[in-house]
Amino acid sequence: MALTQFKVVQAVTYLSSCYYYPGYVQVDYSGGWEIEEALDVEWSHAMAPSANIYLVEACSNSDVDLQQAVLVAKNLVQCGLTEIGAGDVLGTCPAGSTGKGEISMSWGGGEFYGENGTGCAVTNTFLNDSCFTGAGIVYFASSGDSPGTIWPGTSPNVVSAGGLTNRRNPVNFNWVGEAGWVFGGGGPSMIETIPSYQSSHASVVAVVGKWRGTPDLSFDADPYTGVYVYDTFPIYGYVYQWWIVGGTSVSSPSLAGIVNRAGAFAASSNAELTTIYNNMSNVSDIWDITSAFCGPYMGFSAMAGYDFCSGVGAPWTYAGK
Repeated sequence: MALTQFKVVQAVTYLSSCYYYPGYVQVDYSGGWEIEEALDVEWSHAMAPSANIYLVEACSNSDVDLQQAVLVAKNLVQCGLTEIGAGDVLGTCPAGSTGKGEISMSWGGGEFYGENGTGCAVTNTFLNDSCFTGAGIVYFASSGDSPGTIWPGTSPNVVSAGGLTNRRNPVNFNWVGEAGWVFGGGGPSMIETIPSYQSSHASVVAVVGKWRGTPDLSFDADPYTGVYVYDTFPIYGYVYQWWIVGGTSVSSPSLAGIVNRAGAFAASSNAELTTIYNNMSNVSDIWDITSAFCGPYMGFSAMAGYDFCSGVGAPWTYAGK
C-alpha cells in the first residue's frame, strides 16, 4: 500500500477575507467545524487509504471565501501544489502537470437565481456552477440533511451525495441491507435543468422531468447508524474522543474516496456521472435502494431505479464508477 500524503492548506489569496491578517487561522471554539474536518479527512482516507489528501480551509463560510477555497482545491488536484502567482492570484499549473482526483464539499445552502451562471475566474468572487469544473476533477457535494434541495448539491457539475440508513438483523445484528434516510436531502432542482447524464435515461426523466434531480449516489448518513470519527478538539468538554457522526457530510467524502479507490479518474464530473448512470441497472455495480420514504412531508418513496430518496442507489463494488 502506498504511503498517504496529508496536508492542511489555508485558502488565502488576495481575495480572501483573512488575506490582510497574515498567520491568522480561524478557530470554531464550538468544535463543530473541527469534527467536520476530522470526518472529511478520516472517511475519505478510510475509503481510499492510499490517496493523497488535502484539507483546504476557507477563511470563513462566506461565498467569496468558499469560492477561493474551491479554486485552491482545484489548483492542488491539478498541479499537486498551490501555484500562487503575481499579486497572490492562483496561477496556472507547471507544464506537464497531469493531476487528477476528487474534490468533496460537505456544505451547502438554499438554491438561488444565478447559481447556474458562468465566470468563476480566479480574479472575481462569484460562486456558481462554473466553479465546479476542471480537467481531471470530479466534484462531490452533500445533498443536505433535511427534505428538499440545496446547492451546490443541485449543480449538474457535481455528484450529489445522498443519505442512507443501515438495517440489521434484530437477533444477531448482522447487516442485512440499506434503506433511504428520511432526512436526506433530495428532489428536483428549482433552477437547474436536467443534465445529459439524466436525460439519457427514460426512467430517470420520468421521475425528475425537465429539472436536475438529486441525489445521484448515496451512502450511510443516518446518525443512528452513523460512522465513528476520532477528534482531539474539545467538544462539549470532551477531548480525544470518539464520536458517532451522521449526515450527508459523511456521504460526500466517503463516496469521493470510493470513486478515487476505483481508480478510473474520470475527465470531469459529467464523465463520472455518465458512467454511474449508465451502470445504474448493473446489480454488480450499484445497489438499488427500494425501501424508503423521504422529501417534503415524507411524500417521496423509494422505487426501482432512480428516486429522490437515494438517486441510483449505493455503490456495491468499485466497478462502474
